[in-house]
Amino acid sequence: MGVERPTRASSEGVRKSMQSNRGKDTRPELALRRAVHALGLRYRVSVRPLPSVRRTADLVFPKVKVAVFMDGCFWHGCPDHHTKSATNAEYWAEKVRRNRERDAETDRLLREAGWTVVRVWEHEEAIRSAELVAEAVRAARQSHCL
Repeated sequence: MGVERPTRASSEGVRKSMQSNRGKDTRPELALRRAVHALGLRYRVSVRPLPSVRRTADLVFPKVKVAVFMDGCFWHGCPDHHTKSATNAEYWAEKVRRNRERDAETDRLLREAGWTVVRVWEHEEAIRSAELVAEAVRAARQSHCL
């Protein structure tokens, strides 16, 4: 990264806030998982679709090669909800830019390996996101059977 990473949080409040950020099993992820499960689909959670690539998908359907990522609005630069950080703005802008680059690279690597990639934003309605996942799984099953 071109911007120097801060060695400590700018305040105690920021430190506590950052420590409370969950890497997995967030409220939106759990809602998506419940909605996908309610549609009768079974999946694996927090799995690397490609073991040789250090990227973890939120939901994975290994038999039909569908990987689902739920992107956080702040961390992945949602065009509708991303807010710029008031402190360490350069660092966080660079962090989000790199996250988006890594997302694009992950999508490319998975597609090259024959995977279908589904990306949903954390702010999207869980039911609608689950329907998108179900559509991708159905399509993958149909092409898998041909």
